[in-house]
Amino acid sequence: MTQSELRDRLETHQVAIYFAVVLLGASAGAFVPGATALEPAINPALAFMLFVTFLQVPIAALGQALRDVRFLAALLGVNFIVVPLLVAGLMPFAPDDPLIRLGILIVLLCPCIDYVVTFAHLGRADARLLLASTPALLIVQMLLLPVYLAAFLGDDAADVVQAGPFVHAFLWLIALPLILAILCQLWARRSPAGERITASLGLLPVPATALVLFIVIAAVVPQLGAAIPAATSVLPLYIAFAVLAPIAGWLVARVAGLDAAGGRAVAFSAGTRNSLVVLPLAMAVPGALPVLPAIIVTQTLVELISELVYVRAIARLGRGASSN
Repeated sequence: MTQSELRDRLETHQVAIYFAVVLLGASAGAFVPGATALEPAINPALAFMLFVTFLQVPIAALGQALRDVRFLAALLGVNFIVVPLLVAGLMPFAPDDPLIRLGILIVLLCPCIDYVVTFAHLGRADARLLLASTPALLIVQMLLLPVYLAAFLGDDAADVVQAGPFVHAFLWLIALPLILAILCQLWARRSPAGERITASLGLLPVPATALVLFIVIAAVVPQLGAAIPAATSVLPLYIAFAVLAPIAGWLVARVAGLDAAGGRAVAFSAGTRNSLVVLPLAMAVPGALPVLPAIIVTQTLVELISELVYVRAIARLGRGASSN
């Protein structure tokens, strides 16, 4: 089996892999004494996962994405105007606890940059164009997230988000892996050895994500008693978002005049969030454990189930229209 075939197989079966790992992590956390000792491994595992994830983000293709103005405008408009308005409509139904509301906002306001491409491909969307746009999605969400948090949380933002730990997490767990990934991409373009090593690392996003899920679940489950009410309280919001966001994305794409495949890509992006990429930022909040990881992983589980529906339902959108 070639590296490309192995990577495709991992990506195709990633939902089953993640659910199996979640069950394994929950079992370890519940029945293995001392599972909370895994907690210090969360950040190193996240940093590695983000590095191999960012390695798949085609920085060199950003120019290509910028040339397709209509698609990029629809994609950015949905994710950074329409989705925040949708979240604003859902927030009155969220619990009053600032920590819970912070978790909801962090996870719902940030569009996915990794496995959304795989699911979009399975759902007959223009995955190539979506992949080329992921650098723009990453850059814009990191710039706007502090603005959105301040707007949604008001004075509570200063109480739950302290600048020092937040900036530290961003620099070491997001910016540094991103810079290393860009350097590796540049190395791969100039060196056969760099190309081979980068291709080998391309096999690791799904295993690395599975490792993060296992560590987070296993470390949090023993402390989960305090987080269960919070996790269950946000389920209706996540389900409502999973239903409404792709519809909003498809409608905006139709207004923008995109073809069917481009519209499906925008719908997938609207419904798929950047939960594990923003987890380091949530973990930087004082007192984050166990509530914030539980809230974010709850959204991940709802989303993985939703993606199975999207792959079938979104693929039917615009079926009578041209996909080219």
